[in-house]
Amino acid sequence: MRIVQGDVSDRATTQACFEVVRAAGETDDPAGPPWSLQRLRGWLEHPVEPAQTWICADETTGAIHGWYYLLLPERENRHWALLYLTVHPSSRRRGVGTALLRHAARRAAGAGRSVLGSGALEGSAGAAFARRAGATPGLVEARRVQVLSQLPAGRVASLRNQAGQAATGYSLVSWDGRTPGEYLTGFAAVRNAMADAPHEAGEQARIWDDARVRKQDDIRERQGSQVYTVSALHAASGELAAITEVEADRDNREWGYQLLTAVTREHRGHRLGLLVKTAMLDWLAVAEPAMRSILTGNAAVNQHMIAINEELGYQLLRPLAQNYELPVADALG
Repeated sequence: MRIVQGDVSDRATTQACFEVVRAAGETDDPAGPPWSLQRLRGWLEHPVEPAQTWICADETTGAIHGWYYLLLPERENRHWALLYLTVHPSSRRRGVGTALLRHAARRAAGAGRSVLGSGALEGSAGAAFARRAGATPGLVEARRVQVLSQLPAGRVASLRNQAGQAATGYSLVSWDGRTPGEYLTGFAAVRNAMADAPHEAGEQARIWDDARVRKQDDIRERQGSQVYTVSALHAASGELAAITEVEADRDNREWGYQLLTAVTREHRGHRLGLLVKTAMLDWLAVAEPAMRSILTGNAAVNQHMIAINEELGYQLLRPLAQNYELPVADALG
């Protein structure tokens, strides 16, 4: 076996990486959404932070046993390297994961990072591997799925009406794709409201401004992402008060992925989270008629957002996801 840097511009390479994660997903997460080749290629070719992709290949056949993707945050959390490591189920317990982990630790150390951060599904081979490596568990993420066909008739309309009555003085604006220029500053302010959401000890909140929002738009555009955004606008102040985003999977049109949902502190208590999420469902019913399920994830301690999702019929998806941290020095072996 040898570990080589992956050429993420080569479609055969990204296809081979996709086959590994698809096989791992079918083994570890059979009830979860299918992996999407387009979304994976978007992440690899156009990462949100500086990134490296390394592959463990068979020296004789060239078959890929496993690979990793290492994100190196360049503003906040510069002590971290975020590691996404996957081994094909047929190649597990053969030292592939250990070799990739040590290789990633050397790359992280070379970039001046002191902590590897990653995650795994509870009860999976990845979780067992993390424990053997000495990683410390962090936040648990509760995954939930909303099956749109199981929503009772009139449920969304009723909830939207309830939210609208509590949200007097707010109107809704929406867009598909890039953030309109007049909302850049407001969008950044709502993103910054996520700073008080549950997070790992020692994690620095990302600071958003107009330039960072526009950079995110640029990356999503290059990735080929299809993102829908609904926002609540406060009439008296003109401020954006709440935002929700859903990404449609262009490879698997039956699936959507809940991204950001946030409400600024000044505008909480008006059911704006429920308002924008119900408005999103009404929009998706028209814009994405093939969509059948939406996946979301929240820190298991985030009871406020979980309560909103349960009102909307989201059902817990097991296994849960567990975050892990491992000092780079401990991973070097």
